[in-house]
Amino acid sequence: WVKLEESGGGSVQAGGSLRLSCAASGYTPTTARLMAWFRQAPGKEREGVAAIYPNTANTYYAESVMGRFAISQDNAKNTLYLEMSSLKPEDTAMYYCAAELRAMGGSWSQRNRYAYWGQGTQVTVSS
Repeated sequence: WVKLEESGGGSVQAGGSLRLSCAASGYTPTTARLMAWFRQAPGKEREGVAAIYPNTANTYYAESVMGRFAISQDNAKNTLYLEMSSLKPEDTAMYYCAAELRAMGGSWSQRNRYAYWGQGTQVTVSS
């Protein structure tokens, strides 16, 4: 079965960096149509942070993280990454990876486009 497992979260000071990983299993990398990172802060809706098409490496970013975050996919390891730099307190959230394995259509940031989700990893940025 499909499994997504995030790691790499933690607590950092503003201006710091973290790298999140999402180890995927149960499918081959080229099967995935779209992979993404979402985040959810307390009391807020889950929002799209970044997405990547594994077969073309085309990427998409939320405006709030553009220029600071970078999404990438290692197909050999079937692992998704999110490099985060210049972190701000407003980046504090639970971060989730998500996979679209069957074409759903719609914007990359639509939650219902993704059928598979990880359990999340917490990122806390202090000022």
